[in-house]
Amino acid sequence: MSSPSRYNPSRRGLLKTGAVLGASAGVGAVTAAPAEAATSSEPSRDPSEKAMVDVPFEGFENVRVGLIGLGNRGGGQDVRFGAVSTVTAVCDIRPGQVTRTISRIMAQGFQDTPPVGYSNGEEDYLNLVKRDDIDLVYIATPWEWHYPQAKAAMEHGKHVAIELPISPHLDEIWDLVRTSERTRKHCMLLENVNYFRPELQMFNMVTAGLFGDVQHASGGYVHDLRWPYLFGGAYYPEYWRRRWQTRMNALHYPMHGLGPVSAAMGINRGDRFDELVAVSSPPKALALFRSEDSRVGPDHSSWDDAPYISGDRHTAFVTTASGRFIRVEHDVNSPHPYTRETTLTGTRGSIELDNARLYLESLGHDNHTWRTGSSYNSVLAQHDHWLWPALERLAEQYGGHGGGDFIAIFRLIQLMRLGMTPDIDVYDSAAWCSVIPLSHESMKTPHLRPVKIPDFTRGHWQSARPTFDRPRPDDPWLEER
Repeated sequence: MSSPSRYNPSRRGLLKTGAVLGASAGVGAVTAAPAEAATSSEPSRDPSEKAMVDVPFEGFENVRVGLIGLGNRGGGQDVRFGAVSTVTAVCDIRPGQVTRTISRIMAQGFQDTPPVGYSNGEEDYLNLVKRDDIDLVYIATPWEWHYPQAKAAMEHGKHVAIELPISPHLDEIWDLVRTSERTRKHCMLLENVNYFRPELQMFNMVTAGLFGDVQHASGGYVHDLRWPYLFGGAYYPEYWRRRWQTRMNALHYPMHGLGPVSAAMGINRGDRFDELVAVSSPPKALALFRSEDSRVGPDHSSWDDAPYISGDRHTAFVTTASGRFIRVEHDVNSPHPYTRETTLTGTRGSIELDNARLYLESLGHDNHTWRTGSSYNSVLAQHDHWLWPALERLAEQYGGHGGGDFIAIFRLIQLMRLGMTPDIDVYDSAAWCSVIPLSHESMKTPHLRPVKIPDFTRGHWQSARPTFDRPRPDDPWLEER
């Protein structure tokens, strides 16, 4: 699904619409607090809310999935879901995208009945979430729609997997946590990078103790999106992601690098985010690109944008309850080769995934020289996560960022089928995405001002619990393939 038809929807307008949609769906109204009122206060649990820590999926013989959003992202994920589950319904505001997706899924030959399509306007997703033949709703729409669609899905008894972020607003993030706890349905960020091969190998190396006590890390998202993503029409409508830079000065999309290092550091499993302070450079690159690039003509929609207020480069420092820290980077405006800035350092050594180099005293490295090339690769290969050898052929076939997209989807569906707990739960999703509104809050004054990060688990972070460290389960699906 793509952005609403209103050309540049205001925050208040979206909230008003969300309240109406919620009422029509039998769900609670969208909280109307503006983003500027972000607060780190932690509400006490209502009697109807119970922690979703260590709550397994029910177990499904076959997971039935509804897809909302079939554009740049969802339009590629469709066949991956079709390969490991039954897609019963699909939704997008463009009828052509719905027809295309149904054809792609049926061409795979894995199901006899075609998905039901929904494309009758912005609110037709409400008819999808009401269906009784859906176990999981996948959401890949513009960011302003993630919250109302996820909330409606949970209110109608569905688990939810959401593309990044679950919401850019703290009040909505909190409400998704509380809705999950009340409805007993999981709400998960589908963070594909957590399932990339080097990131899982790094996780296993930390678990094996090669880094000693992990002290600090970095991660984020540095990716020049100016063309074709922000100005070139890669998204539909072409302006939807660009205009977030007129609404918030924030690290809009930090989770790709932040998620893997947070998992490796045991965030929400013995440690938690505590405070955040953020800084940014001035917002210059987008206006300069618009004025100089010949592909942006005088009729381009960007000339109707409000002023760009989000800095070109953002850096946030997140401290943890145990005294460690994570440096979080974000820049989608500047000329820069792609990097997720993923590094991790402990008392016994360091690794830099983007530079493919490591140095570990635990392995006898003692000459102040990075191990690269075959030395680097051989260490990581010794700590391969079982998911990759088991699924390598299918990952290559279905692809998506080198196969990581397929593995992320397979793993989610596997956990649902086998009645296991999520690898990434609502509390992880909330913590990682809270960097967006809290960085905005931190930068509202000219001086460095730390803000408190909520404990979305409300105390449950202190206990260890399984995540990517679980051994390969017995799974007939895998054996059959």
